[in-house]
Amino acid sequence: MDYYLTHANLIVSNSILEDASLWIKDGIIEKINPQSVSGKDVEEIDLQGKMIMPGIIDLHCDAVEKEVQPRPNVYFPLDFACSQADKRNASAGITTCYHALSFAQEEFGVRNNDFAAEVAQAIHDWNQHALIDNRVHCRYEITDESALPILKNLLRNGAMHLISMMDHTPGQGQFKNLAAYRDFQMQNYQKSEAEIETFVEKKLASSSSALARMQELAEVAHQAGISVASHDDDSVERIETMTQIGGDISEFPVTLEAARAAREAGMRTVFGAPNILRGKSQSGSMKAIDAIAHGVADCLCADYSPASLLAAVFRIPEISDLDLPASVRLVTLNPAQAVQLNDRGEIAVGKRADLIAVDPSADVPQVCDVWSQGTHVYRVDYRQ
Repeated sequence: MDYYLTHANLIVSNSILEDASLWIKDGIIEKINPQSVSGKDVEEIDLQGKMIMPGIIDLHCDAVEKEVQPRPNVYFPLDFACSQADKRNASAGITTCYHALSFAQEEFGVRNNDFAAEVAQAIHDWNQHALIDNRVHCRYEITDESALPILKNLLRNGAMHLISMMDHTPGQGQFKNLAAYRDFQMQNYQKSEAEIETFVEKKLASSSSALARMQELAEVAHQAGISVASHDDDSVERIETMTQIGGDISEFPVTLEAARAAREAGMRTVFGAPNILRGKSQSGSMKAIDAIAHGVADCLCADYSPASLLAAVFRIPEISDLDLPASVRLVTLNPAQAVQLNDRGEIAVGKRADLIAVDPSADVPQVCDVWSQGTHVYRVDYRQ
């Protein structure tokens, strides 16, 4: 089915086209404000003033881990978990999702290497049934010495689409000290202090060979055309290390200095949308709105809350100097460019018809319609 969308406010490039129309044909954007529309199977939809924006591209959301493992030692079937995550993202206006899975053998539950690989493959397999484009973001804990063969196998199977390098050793990055790391592990995995101390000792012991593993993994990822990200960059020196291995993206830079260094090195920066809504980082790092104010924020991601992305997009113009089209680019065109998805991310002729219709009149903007590659996959009518 092709679609003719009328009476919409289109968010295109640097402006908003009021009372505009859009023709979707064969899964792509055929024309903006066409004089006429031809074809037998064209459905006209009057959007009654709702906004049309590109579908959201989420580069990092680990919420699928909670779909698989909602409580410690409680697991759902993987196809069920994938289907629930797929529907949750569609209803949030996300049309391309990079599900973030941690590969950290000394971690627990779903973050165990073998289990994480099963989840990655399940996401890849589920995509043929999915509402949206589901991709896999593999988060590699660089102190783990056993994950490289597993990650390379996922790459060969087409089940890895983004790789990020993480170091959760206490004393840097997200965990400023051992107490912060201990609290996180005990709260999420219910492990004893003795077990956590053992894990930390192993991390420290394997850190000396981490750079060689990072270089090897970055090389095979780039050969496959996959972007490489760093995680929780807390210093200029960390950025320099990532630059040496060809890092493309800096996720959640901890300080303004690190974010600036990443931008100067040609890396794209990513911050969490929940940070915008909550007004702070959960780990005490730089505020996302401060990164926007200093011009060092390229992208927003869901982190752990898919619904936060659209809410953050409409919140940002109220608390910063960015207008709505610029705010929209933080979750559409900029992420697309960061991961080399040149077929989507903007409302332009010839681009993939990944689109969402938004009713901004409520206190919380609501997604009313979603098109994924031209297929109308979601629709809901909210009570007035």
